[in-house]
Amino acid sequence: MLVSTKGRYALRVMIDLAENQTSGYVPLKEIAQRQDVSEKYLESILKTLVKAGVLTGQRGKGGGYQLTRDPADYTVATILHLTEGSLAPIAGLDSSTVNQDRGATLQMWHELDDLITDFFEKRTIADLASNAAGGGNYVI
Repeated sequence: MLVSTKGRYALRVMIDLAENQTSGYVPLKEIAQRQDVSEKYLESILKTLVKAGVLTGQRGKGGGYQLTRDPADYTVATILHLTEGSLAPIAGLDSSTVNQDRGATLQMWHELDDLITDFFEKRTIADLASNAAGGGNYVI
């Protein structure tokens, strides 16, 4: 499993919005500056998150983005699934057409997939934001 830049930046954006949610809508420009990511690249990520209903966006003066729910309601798994699709450790594991790996190896890949999913399901955006504020060791 390899998490792309898009997935990592989506998590950073979600943490940024969680940390700045009392400000109302947070302008894209401010997020981009704080995260040191181009506005254009962030726009495509934010578009995905808005379309999924994770964020809401508002145009014009006073516009920007904000979370639609409490940061504790978003798991890391949810955000990564939106941006990455499958988090399976091998291609095709989440389909019924995996024929290359049978028997003991297929079972092993399924177990690893369960571990990865469980790991990310137990972590929320609120957890990451509180670790970031407290000097935690999360590097995204």
